[in-house]
Amino acid sequence: MATPYFQLRLDRVPSTQDVARDRFDDIPLLVIASSQTRGRGRSGAEWLTADRALAVSLAFRPVDGGDRPFSLMAGVAVTRCVPGTSLKWPNDVLGEGRKTGGILVERNGDRVVVGLGLNLWWSDPLEGAGALYADDPGPDAHVEVASLWGAELIDLVGSPGWPHDEYRGVCDTLGRSITWEPDGAGLAEDVASDGSLVVRKGDGRLEEIRSGSVRHVR
Repeated sequence: MATPYFQLRLDRVPSTQDVARDRFDDIPLLVIASSQTRGRGRSGAEWLTADRALAVSLAFRPVDGGDRPFSLMAGVAVTRCVPGTSLKWPNDVLGEGRKTGGILVERNGDRVVVGLGLNLWWSDPLEGAGALYADDPGPDAHVEVASLWGAELIDLVGSPGWPHDEYRGVCDTLGRSITWEPDGAGLAEDVASDGSLVVRKGDGRLEEIRSGSVRHVR
């Protein structure tokens, strides 16, 4: 049986993460907006909004204690509902190799809030950034895409385990040379069952990266 949830649609908000966190009671809450004034990414980085964009956050209480890689699960939900997208470990959404979105997971006690920001159309994008559509998809596109993503993610978090093999199939980081802070470098070989990135370093040793930012070496 499908998991019941509330959906709250707003126009402009400071942050869908904050609204979802503050208004969540017991039933999962999906908050959708077309723009944010104080959107944020991982580690508090500012999230810049395209001409047409979406911000959506899902607040819920995990039934399994919350040990699963929700950021990676949220990425799989994106690729299921937006054809042509791929993922950069651990929390970036790519379209034609360019960053088109980001995922943020925040925990508050026994509650989890998973947020997604996506560029739908951008007339003059920042260098290295992109958008899902070449032309303006219209003012209601954000609701359609966000609703599809929310339904997929709710289905995933309400089911046991996580789609490990499916994630590996859409992860653009695998097979690439990468670097990570402070001075790591190696070849991304696999994603472990707990969601960590398995990297082979220059000396042949394997290392598992469990968090942080990685860069693809071009």
